[in-house]
Amino acid sequence: MTDTALISSKPKLDRYFPDPAEAQAAESQYVLDALEIHKRQGLELAVKARWIAMSIFAVFLLIVHPQFEVAYYIGIMALICLNGWFIQRVGRVGRSRMELLLIFIDLFLMTLGMVGPNPLSLDAMPMAMQYRFDNFIYFFVILAAGTMAYSWRTVIAIGVWTLGMWMVGLGLSMWFSTPMVGVSEAAAAAFGADSDLFKFLDPNDFMLSLRVQEVIVFLIVAITLGVSVRRTNTLLLNNAGLERERANLSRYFSPNVVDQLSQNDEPLKQVKIQNVAVLFIDIIGFTRLAAGHDPHHVITLLRGFHGRMEREVFRHNGTLDKYLGDGLMATFGTPSAGERDASNALECALAMQDSLAIWNRERRRLGEPEILAGIGIHYGETLLGDIGANRLEYAVIGTAVNVAARLEEMTRRLKTPIVMSDDLRLQAELEQPGSDLGKGFESHPEQEVRGLDDPMAVWAKR
Repeated sequence: MTDTALISSKPKLDRYFPDPAEAQAAESQYVLDALEIHKRQGLELAVKARWIAMSIFAVFLLIVHPQFEVAYYIGIMALICLNGWFIQRVGRVGRSRMELLLIFIDLFLMTLGMVGPNPLSLDAMPMAMQYRFDNFIYFFVILAAGTMAYSWRTVIAIGVWTLGMWMVGLGLSMWFSTPMVGVSEAAAAAFGADSDLFKFLDPNDFMLSLRVQEVIVFLIVAITLGVSVRRTNTLLLNNAGLERERANLSRYFSPNVVDQLSQNDEPLKQVKIQNVAVLFIDIIGFTRLAAGHDPHHVITLLRGFHGRMEREVFRHNGTLDKYLGDGLMATFGTPSAGERDASNALECALAMQDSLAIWNRERRRLGEPEILAGIGIHYGETLLGDIGANRLEYAVIGTAVNVAARLEEMTRRLKTPIVMSDDLRLQAELEQPGSDLGKGFESHPEQEVRGLDDPMAVWAKR
């Protein structure tokens, strides 16, 4: 493609030597997108789990203790549900002080409801009895819901904050509470002042050792869950990397080929000889077309052309081998041969011609010049495999590639948009007997092809 050599050199350099900053930014964007989706889904699940759990607890309290004083605890659970909704609204990937503050409020409300006295209760009982109802287990609900949405650091922070709040609440209760007169003495008289049963059943005893045991177990569970969340996030990031690699593959391969590559272990490292259909397309007179236009206009033109042609390649199960400035090379039957490789190449060439016709109608309405392109297609033996030393590239090389490029050049001489080899036509007929794929082509026998010793028969689109 001599008329595009200067223009195409920069895109080629950009392709083979990408900007490291741009590559890192693209990879970071994939990771951020994956984390954002994970965070959103986790927060939604956590809020739903919280609402369901609090509803169950509220019904349970009404059943086992159908007294007006239960309204206090139901009110605290309602505040926890509301706070969960706020957390869902402000939650985001990365550090969020507001989100951490709301989580802290969550734990404070839980501690207040379990440790503080119920202002609606008419029953007088020692403050120490607040710790005898095993309410601490409800903290595990908040912790479990947190593993759905929060980072591993936040999960561990929940464990540490809970430990601190619970112990501070215990300390304040022990400091400010007044033992109820007579109940300890009655228990001592009933069980013996030195008996373990008395120590366990004394209503005024806060049982400090059990309270410490509760928070230590909770902290261990929080750390364990935090490590588990970290492993899950690592798997998530690895999966994001795989999705990024899959997206990169989809820029070059059709979706069915991407599926095959993603399901096989290193299939491209096997060097093999294989019959492949090769297609070259190039804009005719691109140098003249680009003359007088600013670079931005030229790039926009190339993007419009490449996008339309690339879409047809993928739609016909082809592989985009490379861009060539104002053209591209595509293969059909790579990395694995199919049952309709030659037919797909021919149908793709015809579809490219139709796509250009539609685009040119739009360009004429805008007063812009038409885009004419030449297409060459050939079917023959090629060598497939990785080439390069440190940086590998999957390449399709061989005489068939050169012949397809020469047929594309021949479109100028034969004044036709498409030239296909007789080998491709015969293979297409074998793949689809009785089809009219070759309709509209006329034979040009004994054509000299640069690089070949013997002339060959070709077919040109009328």
